[in-house]
Amino acid sequence: MADVNRGNRPLSPHLQIYRLPLSGISSILNRITGVGMTLASMLIIWWFAAGAFSAAYFNFVDGLLTSILGHLILIGSLAALWYHMLNSIRHLIWDTGRMMDVVSVEKTTYFVFAGTVILTVLSLLLI
Repeated sequence: MADVNRGNRPLSPHLQIYRLPLSGISSILNRITGVGMTLASMLIIWWFAAGAFSAAYFNFVDGLLTSILGHLILIGSLAALWYHMLNSIRHLIWDTGRMMDVVSVEKTTYFVFAGTVILTVLSLLLI
């Protein structure tokens, strides 16, 4: 039987209507930080390789990485590293079957977010 009301039905929820749960945001951010750390490691390898080629090329790459934009990228990479590490610890705890209820998941998500900020700032102060 043909559905004559097909055009009048609501579309499935999209991001303008549907609010992702905190655990969903955390999961997506974990994947993004993993990719970001891969890209950051490529920058560091580029820096090392530039030192192996010539002093002029190293100075060029070093100038890029020590510029304001380079510092912002490296700070973002540091934050991604802390976030990914803290979230991985949370997943290790989940692998034991602990803290998997909704309240604990939300609390640990906030802990991971706060820990990322605190550890990033502490790392920058110690450097």
